[in-house]
Amino acid sequence: QVQVVESGGGLVQPGGSLRLSCTASGYIVSINIMGWYRQAPGKQRELVATITSGGETNYAESVKGRFTIVRDNAKKTVSLQMNSLKPEDTAVYYCNAELISRPLYKATIYWGQGTQVTVSS
Repeated sequence: QVQVVESGGGLVQPGGSLRLSCTASGYIVSINIMGWYRQAPGKQRELVATITSGGETNYAESVKGRFTIVRDNAKKTVSLQMNSLKPEDTAVYYCNAELISRPLYKATIYWGQGTQVTVSS
């Protein structure tokens, strides 16, 4: 069984910072891409940032320069440092990992349960 678990959400004032963390566990052979997505009320889930096993990153335009995604391949973790937060960043943030695990040995995407981030004064 593979699990992807997020932590670190909460309530923060505009201009503040939060750090989200995510860990993948189970019979994992390799992890290709890890990333963060978010979904605000009444909106579709959208990409926030992704990072490959080689460290190549991709960010949504709305978060460039404010958010930073980092990854520890050995620990199977990915983090999202969010600075200069705005009310429009309020959403449920989901961790995502495309990985190969035993016994399937097939690339599969797994999602975490989500963590709420609220930016409000």
